[in-house]
Amino acid sequence: MANTEGPAKVRLGILLSGRGSNFLAIARNIGEGKLPGVKIALVLSNIADAPGIRAARDLGLPTQVCISKGRPRAEHDADMLAHLRAAQVDLVILAGYMRLLSPEFIRAFPNRILNIHPSLLPAFPGLDAQQQAFDYGVLVAGCTVHFVDEHLDHGVIVLQRSIPVLPEDDAHTLADRILAEEHIAYSQAIARVAGGDYEIQGRRYVLRADPESAAREAVESILEIRKRTTGMTVQEILDARDEGRRF
Repeated sequence: MANTEGPAKVRLGILLSGRGSNFLAIARNIGEGKLPGVKIALVLSNIADAPGIRAARDLGLPTQVCISKGRPRAEHDADMLAHLRAAQVDLVILAGYMRLLSPEFIRAFPNRILNIHPSLLPAFPGLDAQQQAFDYGVLVAGCTVHFVDEHLDHGVIVLQRSIPVLPEDDAHTLADRILAEEHIAYSQAIARVAGGDYEIQGRRYVLRADPESAAREAVESILEIRKRTTGMTVQEILDARDEGRRF
């Protein structure tokens, strides 16, 4: 499902520790042709029985398990790097990988490691970001895809998606709604990075002027809104807009 025959511009290495819902969304988008020129070359986990690694095997994807428990970080990361290099991975995708990467690992893939975080960074880094945002009383929440550097949730931001915090939300419903945005945002960010039409200026990710890419993103945005509003009346759409709901 996730990979097709033929050359791929970018080979992804997916790192996960749990269920891998973002990984599955990426695999689905690749299988549906929404990420052309991108292939999952390896799914790698530090947990032997992670549901995400089982799902990857069910999809017929190459997998490896490299147990981290009880091992020095440098030794474990060296093994991970060996697997990624053997698979000729171009871009590393952290999809619920619950372990900090060593500086040596990050230096091996400079600006070639992506992570997604369930807040609008730099707000609410670290664990339980959705609960942090809810407890703080923010009116807008969301997710951030960023390059990974040697600091926690700190690298250059590639893409963010936002949603309003609704009056009826609690931390759990907010987390679920943010996760739905993550499943969209990660593939969008991978497409941007894989396309190569960008440069990093200080802390800024800057898309190069490319009319074709801009037109394609605009069309994708229109199609997404159309999908989300199917079956709604004009008045319902206007009411949703006035209430600040995201299509």
